[in-house]
Amino acid sequence: MTEPILQVRFFKTEAGHEPVREWLLSLRQDDRTIIGTDIKTVQFGWPLGMPLVRKLEPGLWEARSHISSGIARVIFTVEALTLVLLHGFIKKSQKTEASDLFVSRQRYRQLLQESE
Repeated sequence: MTEPILQVRFFKTEAGHEPVREWLLSLRQDDRTIIGTDIKTVQFGWPLGMPLVRKLEPGLWEARSHISSGIARVIFTVEALTLVLLHGFIKKSQKTEASDLFVSRQRYRQLLQESE
């Protein structure tokens, strides 16, 4: 089997929570499988573009998965050779909600501070 291009890890809060893992566990098993398969595609095929991956801004991308309840998004960054899953949500409108971008940016900045 081919080696993955990127390792994958979940962003961890100071309290030790992994918000994306917790969000995934709240979803149906078949939806988790779809999202996991899409993340694995990114892991083994990086760099990728549309329709699976879209760059949001410098340092932030979103993986787009079609699940039973709509379109799931996992916002991530790539640090060295690691795909860090920052935030996950079900998209409810055409535009990514400002609150989802805010959370993603906040976690990204925290990650950058930790790696200094």
